[in-house]
Amino acid sequence: MEDAASAKSIAPDLIPASMLAAYAYCPRLSYLQWVQGEFQDSAETVEGRLLHRWIDAEEDPIPEDFQPFHARSVSLSAPQAGVCCRIDLLEGDGSHVTPVEYKRGETRKGPAGPGIFEPHLIQLAAQCLALRENGFSCDEGMVYYILSKEKVPVKFDSQLLDRTLSLLADMRMAVQRAELPPPLENSQRCDRCSMAGICLPDEVNLLREMGAEKEPTQESNPEERIRMLLASRDDQVPLYVVGQGKTVRKRGERLEVWSYEEGKISEARVREISKVCLYGNAEITTPAMVELMQRNVSVLHFTHGGWFQGIALGMSHKNVQLRIQQFRWAENEERSLSVARKIVSGKIENCRVLLSRNDKEIPDEVLESLKRLAAQAEDASHMQSLLGFEGAAAEVYFGHFGNMLKSSQNFSFQNRNKRPPKDPVNSVLSYLYGILVVDAK
Repeated sequence: MEDAASAKSIAPDLIPASMLAAYAYCPRLSYLQWVQGEFQDSAETVEGRLLHRWIDAEEDPIPEDFQPFHARSVSLSAPQAGVCCRIDLLEGDGSHVTPVEYKRGETRKGPAGPGIFEPHLIQLAAQCLALRENGFSCDEGMVYYILSKEKVPVKFDSQLLDRTLSLLADMRMAVQRAELPPPLENSQRCDRCSMAGICLPDEVNLLREMGAEKEPTQESNPEERIRMLLASRDDQVPLYVVGQGKTVRKRGERLEVWSYEEGKISEARVREISKVCLYGNAEITTPAMVELMQRNVSVLHFTHGGWFQGIALGMSHKNVQLRIQQFRWAENEERSLSVARKIVSGKIENCRVLLSRNDKEIPDEVLESLKRLAAQAEDASHMQSLLGFEGAAAEVYFGHFGNMLKSSQNFSFQNRNKRPPKDPVNSVLSYLYGILVVDAK
C-alpha cells in the first residue's frame, strides 16, 4: 500500500489508488487514514505486510509459481486523472502493459467462479488510468490472492473506469469539505475492522440519532445493534534498564542490554516491548532508538533515583485535525470545564463502586456522600469548585480505603500521604500514579 501520508504531503491533488480503494470500501475509513493520519494494525494487516514484503525487496526471490515480471513497485502519478499509485508488479513489452496487484486474502466466491471485491477492482482501475496517462496501452489487469493462490484477470471496460472516476470525484469533494464521513450503519465490514475503536460506528450513529431526537424503533434499538468493542490483547511488557554503564543496542529483531564490565547481560524481542525505561546513565544507541520510534515504542529517561526526566517517541499520531480541536477546547474555559466535569464525576462514581463492592461494612451515608459529590461535580460552575468536590470525595474514599485491603500480611492504611509515602500501601499508590502520569502524556 502506498504511503498515504507522504503522498498527500507531496501532491495533495493526487489521491493514492490504495486510498481510493479504501474509499470504495468505506468512505469514513479512507478519510480517517488519509486525511487524519489515523491507522491501527490488526492481525490481517500485519500478515498482509509480511506476505507482501518480498515485492518491495529487489534482492528477495519471486515465488516459484510466478513467471518473471518486468518491474516491481512501479510508482506513477496522473495529474489529469488526479490519482497516484504504486503498482506491485508490471509486465509487458514496453508499450502494452498489465498491472498486477497482490492481496493477502482469498477470492470472492460465487456461482460464476472466483471473483474480485470492488475495492480491489477500483485500485486496479486507478492504476490503469495512471498507466494510460503516462503513455502505456493497458486493457487488462490481474489480482493475485496470496492465501488462495488464485489469479483473477480484470478487464478495464468503460463501466469500471467510469465508476472509478466517479469515486475519485466523490472522494476529492469529501476531502475539500474537510468533514469526516458518517460511519456505515449495521455493516459487517465494521466487525473486523482494525479502525473500529477509532471510528466507533455504532456509538457515533447512536449519538446522531439522539441528537436528532429520533424515537427508537425496533430496527434501531441501541441494545440490539450496538456491538461490544473488544480491546486487542496487549502482551507487551516494559523493559527496565537500571544501573550505570548499561547500553541498549539493536541486533536484528531484538534489543540487547550490554554492560561495560560484564558484556551482554540481557535481551528482549522488540515486538514484545511496550516501552523502554532508562534509569541513571543508561544509554541507548541510535539504531535502537530509530527502531523503537518506528514502532511507536516510547523511551523514557529517569534519574538514578527514579525521577522522570523526559520521553522520546516517534510520530505515533498524525491526526492534525484532532490536535487542533484539542487545543481549541483547551483554550475554551467552558469546553474545558465540561470535559473536566465528566472526568471528575466519573472518578467519584468509580470510587463509590469500588467501596460498595469491596467493603461489605461501608456505611450507607458514605455511599450517599460520594453519590452527592459526583452529582455536584457534574454541575460544577467553575474549576475551583470542581477541585473542591474532587478533594472532598478523595477524603471520603481514602478514609475507608484500608477496609478494602484483604492481604494476609495485614497492610495498614490510615491516610493518604506522599513525597515521600510513609507506608507500603502509599508507596504502591504513588508508584502507580507515577506510571499513569507518564502513560497519559
